[in-house]
Amino acid sequence: MSTTPAVPVGQPALPQHPDVDQWRPAVRADIDDIVALCRAMDPFDNPHRVTSRDEIADQFDHAWIDMAADSLLAIAADGTPVAYAMVILSPSRDVSVYSYVFGGVHPAWRERGIGRALLTWSLERSEQQLASVETGAPASSRAYVDERNPGAARLLERFGFAVARYFTIMERELSAPVDEIDEPDGVRLEAYHPDMAERTREARNDSFRDHWGSLETVPAMWAQFVGGSHFRDDLSVVAIDDDGRVVGFTLAEVDEDSWSAQGFTSAYIALVGTVRDWRGRRLAPALLATALRRIQAAGLERATLEVDTASPTGALGLYERQGFVATTRDLAYVRER
Repeated sequence: MSTTPAVPVGQPALPQHPDVDQWRPAVRADIDDIVALCRAMDPFDNPHRVTSRDEIADQFDHAWIDMAADSLLAIAADGTPVAYAMVILSPSRDVSVYSYVFGGVHPAWRERGIGRALLTWSLERSEQQLASVETGAPASSRAYVDERNPGAARLLERFGFAVARYFTIMERELSAPVDEIDEPDGVRLEAYHPDMAERTREARNDSFRDHWGSLETVPAMWAQFVGGSHFRDDLSVVAIDDDGRVVGFTLAEVDEDSWSAQGFTSAYIALVGTVRDWRGRRLAPALLATALRRIQAAGLERATLEVDTASPTGALGLYERQGFVATTRDLAYVRER
């Protein structure tokens, strides 16, 4: 017999499905089961990476996520989670408001309609989140799909999502030499240090103001990024001007769990940016080349990154000139409110 709990007042109705014994929010004790579920889905949904325990555990610590309201597990009769959803309202909400929809179904449980039920609930929760923000800013639900996962893309399109952007995943072999590019006058390049955190956050927000879909990174979100277990100070480089301001950065992570899926060791270059008044001085190429040499010296085989193919900053050309080659793409899906 189902043990589905009562729906909290104001929350979307829980799905109904004959193969699911219970639908309920995720709790901290579920972390390892959720990781196991995500890792079963990864080869189909995210073939280039493996879900880490830290990224699931972090969801329970984000101040802007209410797991009781924003998460949902589908539990089989034997107590095993077979599907998982997370709906996350962006903590920055002044210029635009985004509600991100994540989730999936265990491969052995697909083609039964569980995914449709899960997405129906997710979008009802997403609409609630967007309606709760009264800034008057444009609002939308957003989801990301690997282009090798056409089933997920079709499902989103059935629910009114449309592709808004393409993000290309690129790789750079580090067996090839890295060009020496001199740093511009008036700036020095240094390894990132934690005491640069706030200055670097400010530089990130200035650099990405004109990037599609980018919102201000709030301090709590930034602290979890640069304080995360994957972040590598020694492989990250910042540019500091004569006034001590951070004016550019290349920030890297290392996720050893994903090496088996990739088939090589790597560092992921999570962010590359230059503040607006320093653009056009070849600062970004110098930062990237310095970071690549650090990653190379660390003995890693490749550097990887993801780039908006339509970025107005010309980032795609920058990476191609530095030896990066395109591999696959993530599709950014948007449903406007």
